[in-house]
Amino acid sequence: MDTKGGFLISRVKRVGSRRFDRLLAESGIDAFNGAQGRILYVLWQGDDIPISALSAQTGLANTTLTSMLDRMEAAELVQRIPAKHDRRKVHILLTDKAKALQDDYQRISQAMNDLYYIGFSEDEIRQFEGYLYRILDNLEGGTHHE
Repeated sequence: MDTKGGFLISRVKRVGSRRFDRLLAESGIDAFNGAQGRILYVLWQGDDIPISALSAQTGLANTTLTSMLDRMEAAELVQRIPAKHDRRKVHILLTDKAKALQDDYQRISQAMNDLYYIGFSEDEIRQFEGYLYRILDNLEGGTHHE
């Protein structure tokens, strides 16, 4: 069977990233780009986390994440703070500037979500996302294999 799922997912990711960046630009939001938005999204759910946890939640390699955090720190979006119980570890915290950008991000994310699901019913969306979770579980070596 000739399948194209991986290719299509990669293409959706590339095209979606470009579209997200364009929506940011059209909205006059230049404080962060789409890739940085992924990091901010995780931190808006709860910051004061170690880089390793941020890496796991964003799917970004530590080396990639470190360079992105350097740029975000220079832009005053995040700060690195030594962990309270282990000063060798560094936690990432949002700045007030980044916290103030959350509503803009949510608005652009909702616009992207609306684009993704044009013409889909709620049942189709649930089914599609269920398939994506199964694929993700397969790739992460989950326990739901038969």
